[in-house]
Amino acid sequence: MWKQTILSAVLLSALFIGCTSTPKETPSPFIQVKNGQFIRNGQPYYYIGTNFWYGAILASEGTGGNRERLHQELDSLKAIGIDNLRILVGADGKRGVPTKVEPTLQEAPGVYNDTILAGLDYLLAEMEKRDMVAVLYLNNSWEWSGGYSQYLAWAKGDKAPVPAIDGWPAFMDYVKEFVVSDSAQALFANHVKYILARTNRYTHRKYTEDPTIMSWQIGNEPRAFSTEHKEAFARWMSRTSALIRSLDPNHLISTGSEGKHGCEEDIALFEQIHADANIDYMNIHIWPYNWGWAPKDSIQENVGKACANTKAYIDEHLNIAKKYQKPLVLEEFGYPRDGFQFGTHISTHARDGYYTCIFDLIVEHAKSNSLLAGCNFWGWGGLAVPSSEHIFWQPGDDYTGDPAQEEQGLNSVFASDTSTVSLIRKANTALGNRN
Repeated sequence: MWKQTILSAVLLSALFIGCTSTPKETPSPFIQVKNGQFIRNGQPYYYIGTNFWYGAILASEGTGGNRERLHQELDSLKAIGIDNLRILVGADGKRGVPTKVEPTLQEAPGVYNDTILAGLDYLLAEMEKRDMVAVLYLNNSWEWSGGYSQYLAWAKGDKAPVPAIDGWPAFMDYVKEFVVSDSAQALFANHVKYILARTNRYTHRKYTEDPTIMSWQIGNEPRAFSTEHKEAFARWMSRTSALIRSLDPNHLISTGSEGKHGCEEDIALFEQIHADANIDYMNIHIWPYNWGWAPKDSIQENVGKACANTKAYIDEHLNIAKKYQKPLVLEEFGYPRDGFQFGTHISTHARDGYYTCIFDLIVEHAKSNSLLAGCNFWGWGGLAVPSSEHIFWQPGDDYTGDPAQEEQGLNSVFASDTSTVSLIRKANTALGNRN
């Protein structure tokens, strides 16, 4: 009898322990950073993504909108394993400025184009249906979407130089004042507050509560633009990340930096802005043609040099990432079409060689759970058909991956680029991003 009593007690004890054991933690719906890795749905997240800067415009029902094309583009991207899109929230300023994206979102300080806001809402809703995530950048140091120069012009009551007309030195001498202009920064801070306070009209979800957003990004390639303003630049970046964190505790925050090249060639400045506790991961951009690694007359011949320099640049920044145990993303890179020509019929042998180098690095690092967590090539042109009558974008043209200040087709990956698309699909399959 006593044996039966003891056995019953043991069984009851086991049952009690099983019923009261701590349940497994439910994965956060938001992408997080843990131990130097992105975690999505409880699993490490590595990716081959793209830049899709014009997504909100294409998703609108106003000028430039084409929701049928949007659906096709998102389906095409998803079919090749792409679930990570880096997107411009919207352009700033009046329309009709040479080389600026149209239509703009913020037409004057605090005055917004509702069709573009609806486009951003719709884009996020359609991405959610496809289990895709967005990196949304809120500012731009370059003229093609307004950004720095537009906020300065509003604050000063003057007109910003246009590089295509006034030259790059005049433009950069002007925009360097942004990081020391309290009034220009205040206008941008108001923009940040307005966007982060938004509720999506289609999903009825607050932006701050939407897991479709992976990261808020301070800007596209934010720069000091002068050695004397480096500390002011770092302070502005820190204040802005703190502002975003105060408004949204759920999402990751990133800088949008090019890396050392965008920090006045000062790797210590790159480290300083990314060591900030409110910055969750690190960004770099790499542009072999723009940086002189692959001149236009030897695009094919310099693929090897571009690959070697790219790896060295990544490794230099990975050393910083390891120090702070933060993931590193190569969120912009491009390579021209063969012969530095732009038509969709032009071959992409050199580009394919360069992309292969980068994709192989991402896959290799993913296998070892490295901090090199992903990349976004620049950029997706998809179904766009560039004009045969002019090289640079004009209102009414299809949106490609190339903004208005660049030759249309220069860096775009079109749906008809079958060899490049195949490389992207293959790399995402290797990462486990299958569809």
